[in-house]
Order: sequence, then C-alpha cells, then structure tokens
Amino acid sequence: MPRGYAPVAVVLLLAVTVVAAGAVAAAVPALPGDPPPQRATSVDATSDGRVAVTLVSGEPIDVEGASVRVAVDGEPLAHQPPVPFFAAEGFDGGPTGPFNVAADSTWVVGETASLRVAGTNDPALRAGATLTVRVFVGGQVVAVAETTVEEA
Repeated sequence: MPRGYAPVAVVLLLAVTVVAAGAVAAAVPALPGDPPPQRATSVDATSDGRVAVTLVSGEPIDVEGASVRVAVDGEPLAHQPPVPFFAAEGFDGGPTGPFNVAADSTWVVGETASLRVAGTNDPALRAGATLTVRVFVGGQVVAVAETTVEEA
C-alpha cells in the first residue's frame, strides 16, 4: 500500500468507530442518576375491602414522600389512597400503620400498613380478583405486590 493511502485508512477507521459509538449511545436509554433502592412487599386482601401491605425487605420508606397505587385485575381504583391519610374518598375509616397520618411516617421492614376500600370505590374487591399494589418513591416504582382477593 502506498504511503499516501495510510492517512485515508486511518480517517475511515476513525469515522466507522465514531458512527458505531453513536449507534450504541442512541440505543442505550439515558440513565437518570441512581434509581431508588428496591424493596419487597407482600399484600393480603379480602372481598370486604381490607388490604394489608407489609414491607418485607429493603430500606425504610418515608411514607410522606411515597405514593401507593392499587389496581384490581389491572384496572386502577377510581380513588387511590393518598398516603399518609386519615379519611379519604373511596376508603372506609382511617388506615392503620404507616399509612395513617397520626403514625410514624417511616415504614420499616416487618411493619404492615392496612386500609379498607369502600364499596363506593371502583372496581370492587371481589373474591378471586387479582389485587396489585405499587409503591412509588420519587415517582419511581420501588415495590410491587400481587395477591388474589380472598372471600371475607
């Protein structure tokens, strides 16, 4: 190969490398800092509206900075629990544990928070339905738990 072609080969190799790097960078989604730590939860539910969520593992959750979303067979409840709360539309009475506004707002491993979905909330908790509870911190899901609603 004559010496005059060497710089052209280097430029072409560099161009191919830049294009390949650009393609890889475009394919990888942006990473927004550190994701929140993941937690494990379990949930129990009965057809009379009782829902109990237990933090099973992971870092404690400050409920004042968290949100909870409940769905029945994939359909979100019309009225979601505004944790922490005492009385809210779509729920009977006040919740227990860290979901209650009067409780310590730190939800720790082993602690159970419960609430009662009112019959006026939709969809209803019926025996055999799949109930899904998602816990969010800073807008990101940190825990998901599912259960089959039991007959009350």
